[in-house]
Amino acid sequence: MTFYAAIVVSALRNDQNKEIEMGVVGILTAGGDCPGLNAVIRGAVCRAVDLGFDVVGIKDGWEGLMNDHTMPLNREIVRGIFGKGGTILGTSRMDPYVHGDGLSTCKPTLSRHGIDRIIVVGGDGTLRSAMRLSNEGLGVIGVPKTIDNDIAGTDITFGFETAVQIATDAIDRLATTAEAHNRVIVVEVMGRTKGWIATHAGIAGGAHYILVPEFEYDIDQVVATLTERHDLGHRYSIVVVGEGISPPAGYEADANKTDAFGFERLGGVAYQVAAAIEDRTNFETRVSVLGHIQRGGTPVASDRVLATRLGVAAADFAAEGQTGIMVAVKGPDIVAVPIEVASEEIRSVPEELYATAKTFFG
Repeated sequence: MTFYAAIVVSALRNDQNKEIEMGVVGILTAGGDCPGLNAVIRGAVCRAVDLGFDVVGIKDGWEGLMNDHTMPLNREIVRGIFGKGGTILGTSRMDPYVHGDGLSTCKPTLSRHGIDRIIVVGGDGTLRSAMRLSNEGLGVIGVPKTIDNDIAGTDITFGFETAVQIATDAIDRLATTAEAHNRVIVVEVMGRTKGWIATHAGIAGGAHYILVPEFEYDIDQVVATLTERHDLGHRYSIVVVGEGISPPAGYEADANKTDAFGFERLGGVAYQVAAAIEDRTNFETRVSVLGHIQRGGTPVASDRVLATRLGVAAADFAAEGQTGIMVAVKGPDIVAVPIEVASEEIRSVPEELYATAKTFFG
């Protein structure tokens, strides 16, 4: 098969022979990095090559598509990458509609390499832009990605389990030093406006209070719970907070900051929570903001498997001509849903899960 020419090959999927038109498929990773990105790339590339595609890797997310920064991908190049953190393609916060004119900005790269469909691995913002490109006529297959686990239309996103494990390990370690010094430690985890990581890691790590953006909290109730715990002789506590919660009433939050591309940066609210606790209790209180450590490093086994399945499915859907879709997890199955679903209201921690966590406060 030549690099630019499209051919028709016979492929086997779901034990049925099917005539599939092959061509050149692009793949990019955009937005924040996430454990498992390389496993998606490996899965998609290996399946696509087996099906007869040529594969073009697009470097640094949308920036590479806008400015023709690409690399060829094949089985040899992606060999052994699935256990590595980060992404061999790189990523960025650039956006074809914020920093360009949509599909027209991307067309030169697409035309130059003969790309007729593209696998886009990204979070809700990336997938919204992918949807707009799809509406303009680009063949898009979206793969949802975020450690925050909040994308609509899928039961879980790869990277989430790794972030929870990292946060749980940190809570376990912080609990021992908190106990040794009779301290309260406020642990801030990522998640933006949703508390999936905080809730799961808080339960797994035995946190004594968990604050998440989905549910309002009363700092006086937090203080009362911690005080009662200390009065019973448990003279240390771990409080887990999601980065997107509001600060306690009466405590100034830092002014919202934006990154180089104008997107809001969260983080640091744990310092206001800690100050409120210490002011009201006189308990020595410390803060640990886990930050980007939750997104770095090797993915856990379950994320490697999930990301691989999503990548393989994305290549299969591309081969079948299913575009304008997002590859989603529904129970045990990997399915295609309309990419518009990713633009719906993001998924919140359900009340029943948070109620389970509250059982163990104190």
